Amino acid sequence: MKIGLIIYGSLDTLSGGYLYDRKLVEYLRLQGDTVEIISLPPGMTDRSDWRNYAAHLADNFTFRLLPGLDILIQDELNHPSLVCANLGRHPYPVISLVHHLRCSELRPRWQNSFYRVVEKRYLCSVDGFIFNSQTTKGVVNELIGNGKPAIVAFPPTDRFGAGLPAALVAARAAESSPLRILFLGNVIPRKGLHTLLEAIRRQTLDVRLDVIGSLTADSVYAAEMQREASGLSPLSLVSFHGSKDNDVLAGKLRAAHVLAVPSSYEGFGIVYLEGMAFGLPAIGTTAGAAGEIIRDGETGYLIAPEDAEMLAARLAALASDRALLARMALNALKRYQQQPTWEQTAGEIREFLQKMIEIKSGK
Repeated sequence: MKIGLIIYGSLDTLSGGYLYDRKLVEYLRLQGDTVEIISLPPGMTDRSDWRNYAAHLADNFTFRLLPGLDILIQDELNHPSLVCANLGRHPYPVISLVHHLRCSELRPRWQNSFYRVVEKRYLCSVDGFIFNSQTTKGVVNELIGNGKPAIVAFPPTDRFGAGLPAALVAARAAESSPLRILFLGNVIPRKGLHTLLEAIRRQTLDVRLDVIGSLTADSVYAAEMQREASGLSPLSLVSFHGSKDNDVLAGKLRAAHVLAVPSSYEGFGIVYLEGMAFGLPAIGTTAGAAGEIIRDGETGYLIAPEDAEMLAARLAALASDRALLARMALNALKRYQQQPTWEQTAGEIREFLQKMIEIKSGK
């Protein structure tokens, strides 16, 4: 197959969504397919160079679908740039890879109402969907109906292998040391670091918090979070590490007790399962798809978005009750081991793409 993939910026951008796109491209190329990366706008390679929504909409004046492909995948993140390009009959199947909808994020209602109109028009313009979760599928179907072909293909969560041995997970939980918390994600408002810092402040917990993720994706917010962290109790040591490669990240995951990313919305939440590979109970929120991964009270906790008080109580319970921490850590490891491998998932995506080509060609 000759496949196109439309993204913003570089495929090497560090985020869960870009990891999905990157691993899918790697798999397809290994199967002998040709995959052409189409970056909008041409030459944009760094997330910090991303334009605002109005500038993305302006792409519709110039961008047109490329010729010579068998099928085109569009990362739904690019939806404002593609509404006009997708109008009319497509020369090949156009598939939208949906991580989550922009209009699902936490923001003023008037803004989301506008985004919903644009996204609905875009979603109606494609031939089919790859969804990263049942939650994302449900949100899209609620917006446009479920008449288009689709596949739910869970993201790659096995980049760290089979996971940490259960004996090491149990021994780590039994250590008499401050609770070690890991926040893993770009330091942007949606990921909820402000809620985590407020929870630590409320309990004056004796914790060690490592923050791993881009400090340039939203530099103003990142600077604010660093100021907030500097004002916490001396008992609470917070370290900002920026983005790190897999080896460094694996070391931090191996050392932590719990993963806390109280995001205001996640279309799936690869990070929660990656933490579970190391036996880390995960703390996410009730908004989005985290509930597909985290079983509240068993493999972690689900709190309401922005609920720093409940988050503080959950962290305090894990810090004070190491038997509870050990039980949840082992449950988290078992949950990770039940997840389908990326080879299985990517193979199903490839079969779906081949079927869409056959449908389009009338075979």
